[in-house]
Amino acid sequence: MSRIPDTQMTPEGPAFEGRLLDRVDEPVVDQGAPFDIRTLVSRRRLLGLFAVGAGTATLAACAPTGTAATASPSATALSAPSPSTSTTAPAVALPAGEIPQETAGPYPGDGSNGADILERSGVVRSDLRSSLDGGATAAGVPMTLDLTILDMANGDVPLAGAAVYVWHCDAEGRYSMYSSGIQNETYLRGVQVVGADGVVSFTSIFPACYDGRWPHIHFEVYPNADAITDAANAIATSQVALPAATCDVVYADAAYTSSASNLSRVSLESDNVFGDDGGVLELATTTGDNATGWTVALTVRVDTTTTAAAGAMPGGR
Repeated sequence: MSRIPDTQMTPEGPAFEGRLLDRVDEPVVDQGAPFDIRTLVSRRRLLGLFAVGAGTATLAACAPTGTAATASPSATALSAPSPSTSTTAPAVALPAGEIPQETAGPYPGDGSNGADILERSGVVRSDLRSSLDGGATAAGVPMTLDLTILDMANGDVPLAGAAVYVWHCDAEGRYSMYSSGIQNETYLRGVQVVGADGVVSFTSIFPACYDGRWPHIHFEVYPNADAITDAANAIATSQVALPAATCDVVYADAAYTSSASNLSRVSLESDNVFGDDGGVLELATTTGDNATGWTVALTVRVDTTTTAAAGAMPGGR
């Protein structure tokens, strides 16, 4: 069994790693998502200070290995700056504009349409494949999702400290917390905090293509860790479009029973989200294969001076 972390009694009340508990009558593991994120951010800062003091740590971004299945004008290889140069715009061929604001769809799980995972402890995680609290694990072709979040209003520096919430359907086209049979599951949903290199990375499975939509991944960007408990605080809501060539390969896997036929009846141009421009700023690049997994990458420029205005929710699925 996992040991519950010990708290320390202070004159102001019980604390963990110097932070007062939000819920004084609950153990550390049940303090909720905002406390989890503050703990994560504090540990990152501590590690960064230690590395600078020791003079031994450097950061380097490694391009994923393998043959690229597709290329996109919306994303390119990115070299991650070190913490000491994080205020300098990265050397990267940037997308042509801000990430388009898109619908969160009918299954956001952010409290705006019923179910809310963002209040729950444990939602801050990089591996999305299992439900919180030991529930089911989603099966499918492995996928790593790398999003590089840049502050467009400030010279495209990494938007360090922002929180990114990601969610998508499983290999059968179902959404946890909503779809029949998995309403009590929370897999394929999670939050990461943007580091000094601008990147958030998630381990997941490749999503299915369900009838009427191009294969996609949803995400919301929040200004900071404390803001995720209210969906109205999101400064960007958008979707990642998955490349056709990669989808063709993935959907040959037996786990994706109807995705190939669903994909044959839709295109980026006919999709009710990406159809305006063919998803040019949202189309990811991919490398990998079905056996070892795929890396899906997208550079996301966020204009922090504008008000986020996601489009209306498309009707049905």
